[in-house]
Amino acid sequence: MQTRPLVGVIACRRDVEGHPAHVVTDKYLTAVRDYGLEPIILPVWETTPTESAHALLARLDGLLLTGSYSNVEPARYGAERAPENTRADRHRDTASLAWAPLAVNDGIPLFGICRGFQEINVAYGGSLHQAVQNQPGLHDHREPDGDMPVRYAPAHEIELLPDGQLAQLYAEPTARVNSLHQQGIERLGDGLKAEAVAPDGLIEAISVTQARAFAVAVQWHPEWQPHAHPLNDALFSGFADACRKRLAQRLVSPALSPQA
Repeated sequence: MQTRPLVGVIACRRDVEGHPAHVVTDKYLTAVRDYGLEPIILPVWETTPTESAHALLARLDGLLLTGSYSNVEPARYGAERAPENTRADRHRDTASLAWAPLAVNDGIPLFGICRGFQEINVAYGGSLHQAVQNQPGLHDHREPDGDMPVRYAPAHEIELLPDGQLAQLYAEPTARVNSLHQQGIERLGDGLKAEAVAPDGLIEAISVTQARAFAVAVQWHPEWQPHAHPLNDALFSGFADACRKRLAQRLVSPALSPQA
């Protein structure tokens, strides 16, 4: 009998030793397991039929869209490619932009991190700054040079906005987060709510307003040592609780079974 909620973790498509591969960085899988969930890597394809996506998601208790060094193709939100935008992953774009709304519609908990945050915004019709550091009034949010502790150290404060999913998970009005991104939200997608902002006004967290389950995404990287940071711990705990609730519902409701 299944006892740990099953969380699909989106892969990136990269070349490994000259071969196309579907890969996930270990830190995401470790964080998922540390919170009592069972991760499964989801490969990404150039085409993702809706029927196949529904069948796949029906077997999951949560969906995690990870960070990545690649970016959503600007054509996906009607923009030309900027010179600073050098890495793409069209296979992942196809999967993530289809899966995110389907997961929300099906009541499956959804957690987006960095690229995943940007994917959810684009999936709901939003757009992105391709080089935040070039935008008047916005700060440079790119990752600093140094070893892992330096790169993932808290870099700036965020303000949590009231009456949101994030404020329900974390009682403090502010927190400090790391910053390892070049892109950011330009236009917020339809049906999305800003949950937190950086000192320069850049949106740092969002939620899907009509979601029936956890549907939160953040621009920073909470998967790095989440237990050491109260806000990141609250995020993963909230996601895990929602996944456990989804599993309990699946076990008692035939309508949520993979055959539905």
